[in-house]
Amino acid sequence: MNFFKKIFGSGESASDEEHESEYAGTPAPNSHLSIDEQFIFNFKKNGGKFLYCENSQEVAEQFENILEENDWFESEVLCYEPALFNLLDENKLFYIAPAKPKFLLASCENLIADEGSILFSSKQIRQNKPNDLPANIVILATTSQILPMKSDGLSAIKRKYERDIPTNITTIKYFEKAKEEDFTQYGSVAKNLYLLLLEDL
Repeated sequence: MNFFKKIFGSGESASDEEHESEYAGTPAPNSHLSIDEQFIFNFKKNGGKFLYCENSQEVAEQFENILEENDWFESEVLCYEPALFNLLDENKLFYIAPAKPKFLLASCENLIADEGSILFSSKQIRQNKPNDLPANIVILATTSQILPMKSDGLSAIKRKYERDIPTNITTIKYFEKAKEEDFTQYGSVAKNLYLLLLEDL
C-alpha cells in the first residue's frame, strides 16, 4: 500500500496543493482504480485535504503543520474521544467544554471510496448533525478503514459493535463550497476537512 507515498510523497506541508497527483483530472472511462485510489480521487474531487502518514510520528508532525497553517495553537477544540486527548495536550489545545471550538478532531468509522466521503457515528460526533459541527475538521483514519461503498461501512459498523450499535450514523461528503450551484449539495454545509491517513496495512 506504499503507492500512497509514490503518489503524494509524505506531505511536507499541511496543504497538498503542491502534491497534485495523476488523479487530479477525470479518470479515463475504462480505468480501473483500486479502492484506495478511488477514495483518494473522489475525496480530493470533493475538496478534501489528504495527508498520508507512514507512522504515528508523521501523524503528530502533520497535525502540528495543520495547526501552524491555520494559527490554531492554544485554541479550543471539539473532541469526544479520549484516545485523541494526548495529541491535543501535546499542543496545548483546550477541549473540555469548549465554548467556541476552532475545529473538530475525530476519528471515523470508515472512508467510503465510491463517494469520497467520511462515515461517522455517535462514537465520534455524539448526536451532532454535520451542520452543527465546526466548519473545520481534522480526521485521523487508517488505510484499512477504506471500504468500497456506504453499505460496506454500515455492515462493518454492525460487525464491530454487534449488540451496541451506535446512533447518528452519517457521512460528510462536501469539503468545499460548490463553485457553481449544485443541487446535490442542497441542505449540506461544506466543511474544511483535513484527513490524516495512517498506513496500517
